[in-house]
Amino acid sequence: MKYKRYFLTSESVTEGHPDKVCDLISDSILDECLKQDKESRVAVETMITANKVMVAGEITTNAKLDIENIVREILKKVGYDDEKTTMDYKTCEIEQYIKKQSNDIAMGVDKGGAGDQGIMFGYACDETEEYMPYPIFLAHKITKRLAEVRKNGEIDYLKTDGKAQVTIEYVDDFPIRVDSILISTQHLENADIPTMQKDLIEKVVLPVIDPDMIDIETKFFINPTGRFVIGGAIGDTGLTGRKIICDTYGGIARHGGGAFSGKDPSKVDRSANYMARHIAKNVVANGMARRCEIQLSYGIGMKQPISLFIECFGTNRMPEHIIIKAIKERFDLTPEGIIEYLKLKEPIYSKTVNYGHFGRDRFTWENIIQI
Repeated sequence: MKYKRYFLTSESVTEGHPDKVCDLISDSILDECLKQDKESRVAVETMITANKVMVAGEITTNAKLDIENIVREILKKVGYDDEKTTMDYKTCEIEQYIKKQSNDIAMGVDKGGAGDQGIMFGYACDETEEYMPYPIFLAHKITKRLAEVRKNGEIDYLKTDGKAQVTIEYVDDFPIRVDSILISTQHLENADIPTMQKDLIEKVVLPVIDPDMIDIETKFFINPTGRFVIGGAIGDTGLTGRKIICDTYGGIARHGGGAFSGKDPSKVDRSANYMARHIAKNVVANGMARRCEIQLSYGIGMKQPISLFIECFGTNRMPEHIIIKAIKERFDLTPEGIIEYLKLKEPIYSKTVNYGHFGRDRFTWENIIQI
């Protein structure tokens, strides 16, 4: 009997990747609004390039904000302290373009409706204890470890920008081995490249990867160009919301297209994606299926979702229409219901930015319940 063999790849980025820095600035502004005013309406975008930061968007709040101070503190925190290789938090130019939420949008949200139209996806599988796809699970572990060895001085020549990519070989829909690991990480100019390649395998990769998943054919690619000194906003432009695949399932599941960071929970781009993940995870955790993908759709100003779709990829242990019936009976899928159920008016959002919004137990949408 022929078996099904294929390869899947996912990517994660470090805290100092310019897109992630923008996400963190946007979500830190959101958190500051929610700390002072839980009814804040926020949709903030950040762009960084060279030694310049631009913050733009809509904010309706009673909070008193010092956006410039928030920006500089975040840049300092992530290690943007050099105008030549990343960006300098002390000297960078900061521009602000902030206005209030449109009355046309507010009119629908004030009545408990969705802040926009759109489609949202949630996904879960039993490949890991976190109910996440194995490739993105490992990619996040590597980038998190990169940050750890940089901060604790174990590898003292690393800088803040970087990314990791992991390719997994599957047989009959089960991950069986790590096919390749690619790491590109920023470093000091005097770093010895062969030493760095050895250190990253020994001190970053091997401590976080199951040794049974690595074999003699596993390939390691460390800084393929051989040099990565200039990074951050000097090497690339950063923008809020450009790492939505890193934020979710690493390309393994479908994505509705809406970004999360900088948006308060009245935006279903954020809250309904969190709810869809919560439902999908609990379908799998409750033994209804091995894999589950949920799609929700909303219309601006409308309370109830327009549609609810489930796909279990043939792994379900009961008919999908029965699972949908259980979901509708168990969960309030209105924007207000989701916000209250998941406690989304708390200032938690800067904590979601790095290493994925899903698969980390610190968030309410990751709670396992009985359906």
